Amino acid sequence: MKKYFAALILLALSAGFACTKADENKGAEKRYPMKGKVISVDKENKLAKIHHEDIEGFMDAMTMDFPIKSDWVWDELRPGVQVQAEMVFNSAAKDPYWLENIAIVATTVEGDENVEVNQKFAQVGNPAPDFKLTNQDGKAITMADFKGKALGITFIYARCPLAEFCIKMSTNFSDVALELQKPEQSEIRDKVRLLSISFDPENDTPAKLRSYGLGYLGKDAKPDFSVWSLAVGSDAEVRKIADFYGLRYEIDPEDKTQFRHSLRTIVIGPDGKVAKVIPGSDWTPASLLKDLEATLAK
Repeated sequence: MKKYFAALILLALSAGFACTKADENKGAEKRYPMKGKVISVDKENKLAKIHHEDIEGFMDAMTMDFPIKSDWVWDELRPGVQVQAEMVFNSAAKDPYWLENIAIVATTVEGDENVEVNQKFAQVGNPAPDFKLTNQDGKAITMADFKGKALGITFIYARCPLAEFCIKMSTNFSDVALELQKPEQSEIRDKVRLLSISFDPENDTPAKLRSYGLGYLGKDAKPDFSVWSLAVGSDAEVRKIADFYGLRYEIDPEDKTQFRHSLRTIVIGPDGKVAKVIPGSDWTPASLLKDLEATLAK
């Protein structure tokens, strides 16, 4: 039955199922955004069975096995999590379809029971680890600089080209920073801080991060990094922080200027303890600000 099902999938893909023509696709990659729920994982063979939503312009919702080449993914994927990714289709390739740019958008699905706890999200309630980084102004910073503040942390690298990854993280953080610059937010402005940590120390110097941040704040914005700051440290220092929060990243072997990585956004309360770990990019500036404000009310 499984062989029959697999044959149907391959036939559908190679024939151009749901408005995709094989003669147009042959030898050329096409990419389709996809969302779904992980049903099972086969780490040894690098396959994940996913029940996906409709893939617009390609196929209807169904459950199927997807090859995934990135190594870090297998520490993250488990039955019950929801993911978003790009499905790559190339009828001329050995494997005609696979997933790239995977992000976990929810660790469990409402109504699911007996889903294994992901220990990468078990830091809630624990003290946030200290760090030694350098911010966009060349100033050394540690967790002590954020003592008594509600702090949001995310991870990025400046050369990331993906709209749903670093670009969205930085857009969201800059939107929160700009929101807090409004006069009506004066009461909370000094109580909230945001920090984007780069995991590309070879490229992301403090000067480059400053230029990168200004690009998101807007050309007419004041060069004000009092709320949102960006920082970088040694690879060992950043990996120590990333490991604590369950972030995974690796250099893309096919393009050394790019990283394959997961996403983590962290909410830390004024007491220095982790209040929330947000996977993926399925959150908004408003929801993050609400989460940060909630820690101030405790």
